[in-house]
Amino acid sequence: MEADKKLVKSYEGILKNIGEDLQREGLLRTPLRAAKAMQFLTKGYDENLDKIVNNAIFETNNDEMVIVKDIELYSLCEHHLLPFFGKCHVAYIPDGKVLGLSKVARIVDVFARRLQIQENLTAQIAETIQHYTGSKGVAVVIEAKHLCMMMRGVEKQNSSMTTSSMLGVFRKNNATRSEFLSLISK
Repeated sequence: MEADKKLVKSYEGILKNIGEDLQREGLLRTPLRAAKAMQFLTKGYDENLDKIVNNAIFETNNDEMVIVKDIELYSLCEHHLLPFFGKCHVAYIPDGKVLGLSKVARIVDVFARRLQIQENLTAQIAETIQHYTGSKGVAVVIEAKHLCMMMRGVEKQNSSMTTSSMLGVFRKNNATRSEFLSLISK
């Protein structure tokens, strides 16, 4: 990956503005490395969901809940540009179609690799899976730790945030929602 020259210059400016010496041995290539890292951490803006899904939608007679648990995710808080990280649990109830297993994790990554707030990330994942599968319902729960809260501000090291998005039968049917929540807590 080639680093964006404007981004490299921006990191040079940031380092200078905090009082660092760009000629210091440890910082000689830091603007270049930081630019490459930021491009990687935000690559979700450049990804195409149709290409990610790549027609990995398969016909099925199954109408039972499909769950993918503990999908690790890493994102950047749009307010402070600090990481948040955790796990995502996704479920859907097929209506004649299932999504290739790896595509669920890839959809999570597309949206996590953008500047985000966790609440929006959760909804974007659910809405996208609903769009591609046409399922009877989708449920997404994200549990994450936010460095913007842990290493600055209130500095609460053990805090975590849980968000959920429930669509279709997961929103309308308490038993379906409860089954999902029970299965991801095991």
